Amino acid sequence: MDQLHSMTLFDIVKRNSALFPDKIAWTEASHDKSVTFSQIEKKAMALAAGLTNLGVKKQDRIAILGKNSLEYFIVYLAASAIGAIVLPLNWRLSSDEIVLNINDCTPIAIFADSEYEKMLIANSKALTSIKNYICLEPCKSTFKDFDSLLITKDDFQPVAATPDDSLVIMHTAAVAGKPRGAIVSHGNIVSGSIHFIHNLNIGIHDIHMSILPLFHAAGLFITFSAFYAGAETVNMQSFDADEAAAIIEKKKVSYFFDFTPILSAIMDAASKSNCSLASLTRLAGIETPEIIEKYQSLTGGVFHVLYGQTETSAIATIGRHNDCPGSAGRPVLLSDVRLFNDQGHVVKSGDVGEIAVRGPIVFNGYWNLHAETRHTFRNNWHHTGDLGSFDENGFLFYNGRKPEKELIKPGGENVYPAEVENVIMEHPAVEMVVVFGVPDPKWKEGIKAVCKLKKGQTLTLEELSEFVASKIASFKKPGYAEFPDNFPVTDDGLPDREKIKNLFCNSQS
Repeated sequence: MDQLHSMTLFDIVKRNSALFPDKIAWTEASHDKSVTFSQIEKKAMALAAGLTNLGVKKQDRIAILGKNSLEYFIVYLAASAIGAIVLPLNWRLSSDEIVLNINDCTPIAIFADSEYEKMLIANSKALTSIKNYICLEPCKSTFKDFDSLLITKDDFQPVAATPDDSLVIMHTAAVAGKPRGAIVSHGNIVSGSIHFIHNLNIGIHDIHMSILPLFHAAGLFITFSAFYAGAETVNMQSFDADEAAAIIEKKKVSYFFDFTPILSAIMDAASKSNCSLASLTRLAGIETPEIIEKYQSLTGGVFHVLYGQTETSAIATIGRHNDCPGSAGRPVLLSDVRLFNDQGHVVKSGDVGEIAVRGPIVFNGYWNLHAETRHTFRNNWHHTGDLGSFDENGFLFYNGRKPEKELIKPGGENVYPAEVENVIMEHPAVEMVVVFGVPDPKWKEGIKAVCKLKKGQTLTLEELSEFVASKIASFKKPGYAEFPDNFPVTDDGLPDREKIKNLFCNSQS
């Protein structure tokens, strides 16, 4: 595809600098410092030139490990100017998990906050691909300073890219213990952003509050959407409900992306501090009907429910909650969404089938996992592993996950039971374990472990959770556990998963 007929992320950077040169694009909430669209383009071009001087070439990987910041966002834009691929790292993971994800994609440079410097230095011998360490903030260290890479070169030319070129690798949850790097393209960024802009009616007068991490698909796409539309993003480095309520009132924030329990925490904080949320006219995300209706009653705003995943540019269906309560909306414009049975046939209205998607929102595949990509893309559809049903009006209702893709989503994070089970099986007291999701009042879905203990052994939930958190990310530790004397097994001596889930799914021990 030639540049005449294409649109990439860096094309949007140049477009907005020309359209809104003096309009504020980004404000850091912590110190109320703002930059304009033209200033962002200059910084992105300067960093792109600096990265080129370091030897970063098209399709080389650049890792980022840090909290949301202007510098973090600029790395994405600079990478898009030189055709590089960004590897955003989940700072909630353990150091071993972070090292695993880095080595999976072999980046040649990493940008990081100063708080992660010691961890990266301690693991530097294992990170053999990284040649340059750059600090995202001013810091006194052996790392290169971010500003030192900002080089103004009048003759610098961005690298030509196409919408199909890869831009981001986002590691999704670990299926069978191995994380999968979902490759997101320039075209995915453009089409996914357009859907948020269209459905939320985002414009230049809007104020977006960035509260989800930029390593998360929802945080990334909703923030790019604001940038694309010419809206201002007010950035929070980390979420605090009291601070968020105050920012909404002061800055007249009009929308953000919500995962349980963000919205309820903000509404509680606003009630206690008497902050007004009247400006918050739209929200998009995944939330309980009770909290959605409370928000809409309080503000008169509209909550947009949706279904999506990293592999579908964060969005595949969307709709206003009131149009069909309980649904996830209808398919977005640049997508075709169908439901298939196990024989590969489309199911009729009202029946449950696997959600499959195609169109420009579908990702490029999994990094270096060709067999998994072929399986996911079989029959020219992206098979999500999720189950759903359509009503007669085309609204999608989510019906859980296929057995091979058991997934738990506490607070918007993805946790595969197999990964947690593998860790729990390392505990010397555990003989067998089954992990699954259960309803949770705070996170919507919690993690539960049912363990068969070895003869003479004892174990508590607290001990088990502490053990898991010492091995993998803390958000993957069980919040519930049972250690029954009667642990159901199949005829071949393996855990009877379905029977165990049915017996213990309603007990919140």
